[in-house]
Amino acid sequence: MSRLPAPENNPVTGTEDILSQEDSKSSSVDVKPGVDQPELRSRKKGLSFVSTITKNEPVVTRKELWAYYLYYNGDNGVGPNGYSMTLFQSLANAAGHDPLKGPGSSCSAPDASGQCVLPWGKGTKAVSSVVLVANGVSFAIMTLIFTTIGSAADYGTFGRWLLFVITCVCWAAQFASMSLTSPDRWGVAMALYMIGFISYGATLVFYAALFPRLARNTAHAKKLRDQYEAGEIEKEIYEREESLEKNRISNISTTHSNIGYIATLCLNLSLLLPLANNPKVDNYVIVLTNAYWVITGIWWFIFQQPRPGPPMPKGEHYLTIGWKQIWEALKQYKRLPFTFIYLFAFFLLADGLNTTGTLVSICQNDKFQFSFLKNTYLGLAQAITSTMATLGFWYIQKYWKISTKKMFVVTNVVTILIPLWGMIGIWTNAIGFHNAWEFWFYNVVFGLFQAPYYAFSQTMMAELTPPGFDNMFFGLFGLSNRASSMIGPNVIQAIIDNTGNNWMGFPFLFALCTAASIVIWVAVDIEKGRRDAIAWAESIRKAQELVDVEEGSESDSGDDVKKVEGGV
Repeated sequence: MSRLPAPENNPVTGTEDILSQEDSKSSSVDVKPGVDQPELRSRKKGLSFVSTITKNEPVVTRKELWAYYLYYNGDNGVGPNGYSMTLFQSLANAAGHDPLKGPGSSCSAPDASGQCVLPWGKGTKAVSSVVLVANGVSFAIMTLIFTTIGSAADYGTFGRWLLFVITCVCWAAQFASMSLTSPDRWGVAMALYMIGFISYGATLVFYAALFPRLARNTAHAKKLRDQYEAGEIEKEIYEREESLEKNRISNISTTHSNIGYIATLCLNLSLLLPLANNPKVDNYVIVLTNAYWVITGIWWFIFQQPRPGPPMPKGEHYLTIGWKQIWEALKQYKRLPFTFIYLFAFFLLADGLNTTGTLVSICQNDKFQFSFLKNTYLGLAQAITSTMATLGFWYIQKYWKISTKKMFVVTNVVTILIPLWGMIGIWTNAIGFHNAWEFWFYNVVFGLFQAPYYAFSQTMMAELTPPGFDNMFFGLFGLSNRASSMIGPNVIQAIIDNTGNNWMGFPFLFALCTAASIVIWVAVDIEKGRRDAIAWAESIRKAQELVDVEEGSESDSGDDVKKVEGGV
C-alpha cells in the first residue's frame, strides 16, 4: 500500500504526518484559499519566510562529502582557538607587571606574587581579565554577524560566498601572526586573536548550517524517502533511520575535525622540537597550522555542488533581512516550543561551557608558562581521546538505536562536573586545577565527552530545525552559542578583578551549566519538536505557493485589462 509522498527533500517525515491531526495538533496545517493565515498575511506585507528546499537538488557525491569532511579537518581550532590565545596571553604577560611590586617589575620573576596586570584605560587590569574581555567582545561581534547576515545566507548563493570570505579572513589573521614578535605588540596580538577567533567562530556556524541540506540529499536519505513513499517501510523506521543518517554525517565530520587536530599537532612537533630555542618558533607554528587548513579546506569551495536558495525578496536587503526574519522567527515560539526551549537552554549551556574552557585554558597557560610544546602534548591527549570517543559514541548509538537526546544527556553530565572540579580549587590546592596532572586529566575527560557533545548538540538542532530554513535556525543556534558567551567572560573577568583569584569564577559557571542541562533533560521533547518543525515548514511552503498562484492570477488579470484598454 503506497503512502502520500514525503515533502520534497524533507529530512524527517511524510506529508501524511503533517496533515494528520491524530499525531499532533501542531502538525495539522493546511492552507486553503480564503483562509486567513499568519504566514500569508506576512507574505502580503512584504516579508516572508522562504524555504531553501527546491526540487531536484543534486545528490551529494562522494567527492563533495569528502571535501566537506576535509574542511572541518583543517578547521579544527588549533590555531585561532588555541595557539593564538596562548601567544596573545604570553605577550600580554611579558608586557605586564606585578601589581604588588609596581611598574617595571616582571610577572615571571622567581619572587613574583602570581598576579599580573596591564595598563588599561586610566588604571590597570589583570591579564586574565584582558583575555576574557577579548573573548566577550569577540562573542558580541559574532552575535552582530549572525543576527545581521545569518538568515541572508538562505538566499541565492550568498551563503556559499559568505563562508568563503570569512574563511579567507581567518586565514589572513593567522598568517599575520608572524608579526607578533615582541611584548610591546600585545595590543596587535589581541586584535589579531579577536579577528581570527571571530571569523573562526563564524566558519563553524555557517559550516554547520550546510549539514542539514547535505544530510537530506545523500543517496541513502533519498532512498529512504522513496521506500517510505512506496510503503516499503513504516514511518517510525523512516524517522529513526533518517535521524541516524544525520548523526552519521555529524559524527564523521566531528571525527575528521579531531583527526585534523591530531595531524596538526603532530606536524607542529616538527617545528617545536628542533627549533625549541628559536624565539619565533611559536609564530612559525601558527603559520604551519594555518597552512594545513588552507590545504584541506580549499577543496570544499571547489567541489561543493550548487544548491542556491530563492532570490532575495523585492524591497529587502542582505543587511536588514536577517534582523527582520529573526524577529519573525522568534514570534513563532508558540508553534515551535521545543525548538525555542532548546535554543534558550543551549544559550546558557554554551555560555557555561565556552567560558569554562577559556578559564581552564588561562589556568593551564599560567601553569605551563605559555609553552606551545606543553600545550601541543596536552592537545594531542585531547585530540586522540576525542577521536576515539566520537567513533565510540556513534557505534553505541547505532548499535543500540539510542536517541540523540539520550546521548547528549550523557555528555551534559561531564559538562557540569568540569566547573564543579574547578570550584573545589577555591578551598584546597590539592585538587581543582592546581596541579599539572589535573590538566592532563581534564584534556582526556574533555576529549572523551565534550567532542561527542559538539556532534550531538548540532544533531539536536538539526532535528528541531524546520526543513528548508537551515541558515535561519542555525543562525539562531549560532547566536545562542556565541551571543551567550558575551555574558560569561564579562561576569568572570569582573569576579577576577574584584577577588584577584581565577578560581572564583567556577561557581557561577557550575550553576549556569547545571541549570541549562536540567532544562534540556526535562523540557525538550525531540519527537514532538521535530513534527512541529516539519508542520511549520510545510505551512510556510503552502502559503508561499498559494500567494504565488494569487499573484500570478492578478498579473494575468492585469494583462487582460491592458489588452481591452488597448482595443478601445
